[in-house]
Amino acid sequence: MRATLLYKAGDVRIEDVPDPVIEQPTDALVRITASCICGSDLWPYATRTAHDVPARMGHEFIGIVEDIGSEVTTLRKGDLVVAPFSVSDNTCAFCRDGLHTSCAHPQADLWDGLADEGGQAEAVRVPLADGTLVKLPVAADSALVPSLLTLADVLGTGHHAAVVGGVDERTGVTVIGDGAVGLLSVLAARRLGAEHIVLMGRHGTRTDLGREFGAAEVVSARGAEGIAAVRDLTGGHGTHVVIDAVGSMAAYEQALGVVRRGGTISRVGLPQYEQAPVGFASLFRHNIRLAGGPAPVRASIEQLLPDILSGVIEPGKVFDATTGLDGVPAGYQDMADRNSLKVLIKP
Repeated sequence: MRATLLYKAGDVRIEDVPDPVIEQPTDALVRITASCICGSDLWPYATRTAHDVPARMGHEFIGIVEDIGSEVTTLRKGDLVVAPFSVSDNTCAFCRDGLHTSCAHPQADLWDGLADEGGQAEAVRVPLADGTLVKLPVAADSALVPSLLTLADVLGTGHHAAVVGGVDERTGVTVIGDGAVGLLSVLAARRLGAEHIVLMGRHGTRTDLGREFGAAEVVSARGAEGIAAVRDLTGGHGTHVVIDAVGSMAAYEQALGVVRRGGTISRVGLPQYEQAPVGFASLFRHNIRLAGGPAPVRASIEQLLPDILSGVIEPGKVFDATTGLDGVPAGYQDMADRNSLKVLIKP
């Protein structure tokens, strides 16, 4: 079969690799019908050093179950399934607490940690299939597939950011970043009833979608100018919740500048730093809380699925380009150049 391999920064190739096989009795084999490129894939695309063994890419996909191991009980051949971006058993103490990205099972991992598997391919072996995969009540060619695919990561991540930030009908929210996660954080905050949402972003077509998803205001300025603009929009106070959907130090510093006293900074952008201001002046003095982490999207799929099926939300609008596998290398470059927001892959 064919799959996407990253050899080094800027070097993505589509190559033939061995077909996946059942290795454990809890595995399933899935023929992928839809996957995508994630904004987090752009970090290794920009920074990975050359390795003898390339990285298999892709952690968001929908597909059809082709085979199952002897201990798989909840899935059947022919089921259409969506895969969260982490493998989990859905039964351990942490999964029961809704922390599937912290699953204690020895086989649990993020897809990016599985050396020989990846979702930007024609097929994939899914460990812990009963706990990881979720059946979808539509056909593989349904018009809802793009929106359903966001359940694998970006919608669930935006939802997680809003939930752990404490978003409700009384909160004002600032979302930093107009990538897919940022835009779906806007959608998630609006879904939870946020009274006023400010989106910080600089790309017009993206911020237009952010307004459609529920942002009342858009601030394109950065740094001190951007902070001042958000403060002006919020009576000088900032917002109760700030969602960092970028992960850079600049975004974190921006969050510190616009969060309200007693508020929460919710981080779901993949952090590109190990040290950040958390001391007296930055957080402690005004009772500012930090929240966030790798979103346990498996925990929210059943909650979000009905709103997609009924058309209440249309998160699939974040996909603005579609390609086959042969177009994936160009898709990476288009996203890196900000020519595409999020690329849908039809293998």
